[in-house]
Amino acid sequence: MSTEQIISRATFNADGLLPAIIQQHDSGEVLMLGYMDAEALRRTLTQGRVTFWSRSRQEYWRKGDTSGNRQYVKAAALDCDGDTLLVQVDQLGPACHTGARSCFDVDPLAAVVGDASEAGS
Repeated sequence: MSTEQIISRATFNADGLLPAIIQQHDSGEVLMLGYMDAEALRRTLTQGRVTFWSRSRQEYWRKGDTSGNRQYVKAAALDCDGDTLLVQVDQLGPACHTGARSCFDVDPLAAVVGDASEAGS
């Protein structure tokens, strides 16, 4: 499938953005979530580095250009509805702007842990 076919299959929200989950390719660790418009998706798929659309700065940013904490694309997939992207990367350095390895390391929440064995009862 060509890059343009992939972009046309993607379902962007009302702001023209697609959420992109970034995952370490070899460990499965979820690193961060960013947003891409069609051009950021095009750049990510064709340049080998992850590019996002910054909602706060209203500009493109390629992960690691200023921090050195680059994300090299290893694989990418749209979900079944085409409205979320999973990008598997080789992350160099921390993924989070706070300096944490993952953006999800900083604020773990207390949650009731479910038990799948209850499904049969």
